[in-house]
Amino acid sequence: MPRFPHGTKHVRRAARFVPCACNTVVVLSKLFGDPATWPRQDLIAVSEDFDAQIVVEAYAAGVFPMPVEPSYMGWWSPVQRGVLPLGRLRITRSLRQSAKRYTTTVNRRFGAVLARCADESREGAWIDRRIADVFTNLHRAGVAHSVETWDAEGRLVGGLYGVHFGGLFAGESMFHDPARGRDASKVALLRLALQLHHVSVSILDVQWLTGHLASMGAVEIPRANYLARLDAVLAQPTQLWEDERLDGPTLLARLDEVRKPPASGAVHPPT
Repeated sequence: MPRFPHGTKHVRRAARFVPCACNTVVVLSKLFGDPATWPRQDLIAVSEDFDAQIVVEAYAAGVFPMPVEPSYMGWWSPVQRGVLPLGRLRITRSLRQSAKRYTTTVNRRFGAVLARCADESREGAWIDRRIADVFTNLHRAGVAHSVETWDAEGRLVGGLYGVHFGGLFAGESMFHDPARGRDASKVALLRLALQLHHVSVSILDVQWLTGHLASMGAVEIPRANYLARLDAVLAQPTQLWEDERLDGPTLLARLDEVRKPPASGAVHPPT
C-alpha cells in the first residue's frame, strides 16, 4: 500500500446501501468512524473499494471521493468546508448581462457535462473512469444531477453536476467553454440555485472555496460545523427534479422573485 499522510484511514466496504431517488432519509454513515478521530487534514481515508453504494454512505458522513492513486480512492472532508449559502448568492451586473445570452436546462445531457468536466486538457483535471462510471450510475438512480448552459446556436458551453440527498446538494465539478462560454459555468450555478430553491435544499456544498465561487458568495465553515448540520439536513425528504428550458431573462426574473426579502413580519428559516 502506498504511503499516505499520517492518520489517514484505510476504509473497507461495510453494509450495503442502495441509492434511491425517493423520499428516503439517509442515515449518517459510520463507515468512516467517529469524526472526532479523523486526522486534522482534508484527506481522511483511502480505499480500494469504490462503487455507488459506498459513495452514498460517504456523502451521508460528510465525505466525498477524489482519486489519489490509480488503485486507491481518496476520501475527503476538508477541515475548512466550502459552502454557498443560497441566501447570499451574489449576482453582479456583468453576470446578469452574460446570463441573458444563454439558455439553461437540467438533467438533459448529464453524460456530456461529466465528460467536459473530465477533459484531461483542463488544468487540475481529476475525474477518472472510476468516478465517471459511478456518478453515471448515480444519475441513473436519480441521485446525481446536471445543469446545462447553452448558447444561442444550441451548443453546450457550460454546466455542472453533483448529488442531491434531502436538504443537501453536493457540487462535484463545473466547466465552461473558454472560447464560447464566458461565465457559462456561473450561469449554470444560477440555474442550480433556482432549482435548489424548488426542491428545498438548504446546504449547497462546494467542497473547497475558490476565488470563482467566493465571487458568487461562497464561504468557508469549520468541518465540525458542517458535520453538525448534516443530521437535520439529510432527514429532509428528497424532492424530485423537474426540467424546464429557461432563457436568460426568465431565469433572472425567477431568481429575483425567490430572492426577494420576506414581507414585514414574516418569519423565514435561515438558509
